[in-house]
Amino acid sequence: MASTTKAFNEDKVALLIGCFVFLMALGKFAGMDLLGWGLKMGMWVNSPLECWSSATKGFLPGVGALLASYAFIAAVMSVGIMLMKGNVGKFLYGFTCIFFIAIACYTVGANAYIAANPTEIPKLGITWSLGLSTEAGLIVALVMGILLGNLTPGFAESLREACRPELFVKIAIVILGAELGVKAADAAGFAGHVIFRGLCAIVEAYLLYWSVVYYVARKYFKFNKEWAAPLASGISICGVSAAIATGGAIRARPVVPIMVSSLVVVFTCIEMLILPFIAQHFLYTEPMVAGGWMGLAVKSDGGAIASGAITESLILSKMAGLGTKWEPGWVVMVTTTVKIFIDMFIGVWALVLAYIWTAKFDKTRGERTMTWSDVMDRFPRFVLGYLGTFLILLFACLSSPELHKLGKSMSGAINSFRVMFFLLTFFSIGLVSNFRKLKEEGIGRLAVVYVVCLFGFIIWVGLFISYAFFHGMTPPVMAG
Repeated sequence: MASTTKAFNEDKVALLIGCFVFLMALGKFAGMDLLGWGLKMGMWVNSPLECWSSATKGFLPGVGALLASYAFIAAVMSVGIMLMKGNVGKFLYGFTCIFFIAIACYTVGANAYIAANPTEIPKLGITWSLGLSTEAGLIVALVMGILLGNLTPGFAESLREACRPELFVKIAIVILGAELGVKAADAAGFAGHVIFRGLCAIVEAYLLYWSVVYYVARKYFKFNKEWAAPLASGISICGVSAAIATGGAIRARPVVPIMVSSLVVVFTCIEMLILPFIAQHFLYTEPMVAGGWMGLAVKSDGGAIASGAITESLILSKMAGLGTKWEPGWVVMVTTTVKIFIDMFIGVWALVLAYIWTAKFDKTRGERTMTWSDVMDRFPRFVLGYLGTFLILLFACLSSPELHKLGKSMSGAINSFRVMFFLLTFFSIGLVSNFRKLKEEGIGRLAVVYVVCLFGFIIWVGLFISYAFFHGMTPPVMAG
């Protein structure tokens, strides 16, 4: 007799796996380092093997951490695939290929000549770098996925059971909540007016951003609601995470957030290469404005913070030449604080959109009024995991200095898994990005909307709002 057990969906599996990784990380609070063997990837100069190490220094050699992470993720993902009634055997074959190709891509992108920012170049003993940060590895993975997906369609098809970008990114977002909880606790120790200004800036910016992008996409480019909402979130809030969360909230087809995410990755790279140098030229006397601008304009966490670090190094270097030496860290702090509030906004906005779509756009036959249970049925479960892990770590770290210290030590290990799941997401996005199908779906028009909105007003409105809230603030001058 066929099983009548209902299969889990991706939301529930992502919530389960993300929370399982989080619970293992909480072992730190009981004196157990259960994730210290996780693979941590950093910059390297001479040998690619230098890229790999364990999250807890000395726990395992780099290759050991790589193999242990593969075995662990493959095991928990296999359980998830089984719960979703997938083919575990085909998944394991595909996942093995995807995992090791993606790791190789990230390793290439983490080379110092590609990733080091200006402040790191002298320390690494090199003379130049593209300055893209180790997140360049995500771009390499995306490009490799695109090449394999379009040039070797037979091989890409054989990996399809394991090619689950939405599942990977949802797990990463649940894990991200814990990491941001620790960062938010750190931010609580900063000057209160900086935090307040950062919160006001993102609320004002993103309510304006989202509505304008949605209007432009609908009015002038004739996209339907299914396309316009994730596109507005991806451009205006926080890139891949926001596009995926919005797609889940409105039950968009998987191709929608995947295509938006592909554009986000490409344009984040472009912004990182351009905006810091514009800030150095025009905003060197307003460093905190420059930091806020990077947080409001660049659409990924790592990309924004890397842009903030590059901007800070460029501005501080220029001002030192003019006779003013500011303390380092404050510009990046503003960027990081703004990004933290933006990330928190993702969960809130997903809930708002879930309600709007169920109450206004997707009423059932008979036009009955949607109930709260309808909203929660539509609301992506993984966002609840994101909010839960965030709040648990935030309150734990704020409760005592000892717990805050443990939270910081735990965030390093959990961050290594967040990076790996994001990496799997980007490679998988590339692998499923069949250009012929994307062209049929209208990716050209999406790119035009992205260019018009991002470079036409989002970047400049973000600059204006950053100026309005951070104008006149400068870092402390270094003693001596």
